[in-house]
Amino acid sequence: MKIKKDKNITIIAAIGKNNELGFKNKLIWNIKEDLKRFKKLTIGHSIIMGRKTFESISKSLPGRLNIVLTKNKKFKAENVSIASNIFEALELTKDDNQPFIIGGSEIYSLFLDMTETIELTRVHDNFKADTFFPDLNFNDWDKISEKKYYSDNLDNLSFSFITYKKNKS
Repeated sequence: MKIKKDKNITIIAAIGKNNELGFKNKLIWNIKEDLKRFKKLTIGHSIIMGRKTFESISKSLPGRLNIVLTKNKKFKAENVSIASNIFEALELTKDDNQPFIIGGSEIYSLFLDMTETIELTRVHDNFKADTFFPDLNFNDWDKISEKKYYSDNLDNLSFSFITYKKNKS
């Protein structure tokens, strides 16, 4: 399958200082500002995730086409489209010029080469984790924007919202 040139495949992730994504199939933190940003950016779009990510969320997210990428032919879930490979997943997004890849680690790796934009929440701390975001070669990416924040949650985490675009060089 050929990817349409006007399709802006976007990875969206929240990661710690050392690329931590999760621990025991759960997010490490609960930053309400990050969850609001996630919803604002992804609403009305397709979201592609792996089965483990879907199971950690435990339901389809409203207002989005939920696509689960899995090799498990018996997997079924309500209000979810199933794909067995990245091309099937992208075919399901044919009417969406900006599908979002929402995790987990293996799924990010599968889509990284064809991704045009990364919407990253960088949490400025180290965390115990067993799942990590793939290493990025930042020479391939231009930082478009970065805004720093402090969470008003009890854990007082600092974090940044960063947007990267793949550079054309």
